[in-house]
This record gives sequence, structure tokens and C-alpha cells, in this order.
Amino acid sequence: MIGLKGTLNVIDNSGALLIECVNVLKQKVNNGWGGVGDEIVCVVKRARPVATSTGSTVVKVRRGDVRRAVIVRTKKSVRRPDGRIVSFDDNAAVLLNNKREMLGTRIAGVVSADLRMKGWGKIVSLAPKVI
Repeated sequence: MIGLKGTLNVIDNSGALLIECVNVLKQKVNNGWGGVGDEIVCVVKRARPVATSTGSTVVKVRRGDVRRAVIVRTKKSVRRPDGRIVSFDDNAAVLLNNKREMLGTRIAGVVSADLRMKGWGKIVSLAPKVI
């Protein structure tokens, strides 16, 4: 469960490393708490340094940018319909652009299988492991 001021790791190659949630974008069902597959508005707290030389690395985000993201892992345990309980070691997200498309092109890390049911099949297909 991610709420206001919650911090998440970024597991794509967009350039951000750590983000802070400022708003959960969904119906008022869960009193402002977001889970796996929910979209949030976030602020980039820590980003990779920008290479000023002729390096080919293009950083898409900078510190202080306000972006949208989708939650892909939470520490809070989630009960699956078959009875299994799944939780992760950290909270993680993937950054999105304004068209709800992924900002990065790769995902580094495990994501939850619940994303496929929530309509984020592109993230699931790019992830190296799905639990």
C-alpha cells in the first residue's frame, strides 16, 4: 500500500532512481492508498547524473520532475484468489509519460503478476521475472 509521501524505487532505465508519491490516481475505493497496478503521481527524488560530454546516454528525467508511474511491487502482502500471499522486499514503480506509455525501454527486476489483470501487459512482457 502506497500513500502520500511514500518512496519507491524505479526499476526502468528512464534515469530516475527514487521517487516519492504525491497522489494516487484511482477511484475513491481504498481511501487514497495505492496497490500493485495503480497509477500514481510522483516527484523524482534521486536521478542518475547527466553526462554532459558526448556520451550517448540520454536521461529522460531529472531531479524534481513531476511524473506519473505505475506501482509494480509493494512490501504490503497481497492475497491472491488461489489463497497464496505475496509480498516483496521493497516498493517499486515504473515511470510513464502522459499517454500512459512506459518512459524507459527496459525493466530491471521482478514485477507482480497482478499487473497483467490490471491492463499493464507491456510491463509484464518486458520484465525478466514475474511473481
